[in-house]
Amino acid sequence: MSAPTHRLIVDVDTGIDDSLALLYLLASPEAEIAGIASTAGNVPVEQVAANNLNWLALCGAPDIEVALGARVPLDGPLRTTEDTHGPQGIGYAVLPPSGRSLSARDATTLWVDLVRAHPGELTGLVTGPLTNLALAIREEPALPRLLRHLVVMGGAFNHPGNTTPTTEWNVSVDPEAAKEVFDAFSGLPAGRRPILCGLDVTETIEMTPDHVRRLAEAAGSSPAEIISPDDGPEVRSTASNPVIRHLSDAIRFYMDFHRTHDQGFLAHMHDPFAAAVALNPAITRTRPATVDVELHGRLTRGTTVADWVGHWNREPNVDIAVSTDPAAFFDDLVDRVGRYAKSVG
Repeated sequence: MSAPTHRLIVDVDTGIDDSLALLYLLASPEAEIAGIASTAGNVPVEQVAANNLNWLALCGAPDIEVALGARVPLDGPLRTTEDTHGPQGIGYAVLPPSGRSLSARDATTLWVDLVRAHPGELTGLVTGPLTNLALAIREEPALPRLLRHLVVMGGAFNHPGNTTPTTEWNVSVDPEAAKEVFDAFSGLPAGRRPILCGLDVTETIEMTPDHVRRLAEAAGSSPAEIISPDDGPEVRSTASNPVIRHLSDAIRFYMDFHRTHDQGFLAHMHDPFAAAVALNPAITRTRPATVDVELHGRLTRGTTVADWVGHWNREPNVDIAVSTDPAAFFDDLVDRVGRYAKSVG
């Protein structure tokens, strides 16, 4: 196996699609996770951290540091989304307790210590609200220059929101944090700007029951993993492979949610796509833009506003993902995660 070429700090609010993103990174030989920062978002932060530890243990992963992060946004109360991700954030799945312990340092300290110890070496991947990263930048203003790269799942640009008519969930939970982070990354040259994976692209990443079937097949799991909109909430996977079994139960909940919102029996896998971009930015076409976040609008608070053409006379501070090949992405995901599940199952 080749040596890892990407060391990452992963900041998540796990979350069904965050779970698959974590498995994708664990399955990628070029990736080394230096630490996992947990933040409140899809579910409260203690549950997020437990999910991270439990997935690592289920996969027999190394003892990766998992830190507890922000319990609330920078300004205002926390909103969670158990209706989308289930009471524990992992759908119908119930993961066995890991027996592993949380880090003695919090998520802000994890971010700051790691970038100071490894300047220019680490890629940040944030698939939840940006609260932890904003707090870390307050403590270490040089953090954007100390990172090698940053990939964020967040925002909606030429696309409807999934939380309000104009807002995407991660930014909407903590718009102040998103604004602080985007502002802090201003002034970086092309090639160093953060990549934003917004709903414009991530809602093209539509996972279907056939992708789950193919994952199970690649893992050598039996019987064939067939999930259906006719399955009631009491139905559980009988897959022989434990990773596939729990992943299938999580994903079916997510598909049920999308179906009840008239999007079809499928699941938008926002976060695994962002994870793939963190390892290989070439899988998406990007456009530079200056992005700011609306904080005060009665109807538009949390909206990510992109200046594509220089109206504000400010240099671009991000590169926005605008297109990709979803079929190629899923071929890659099925191959990686399927083989990984087989190796640990």
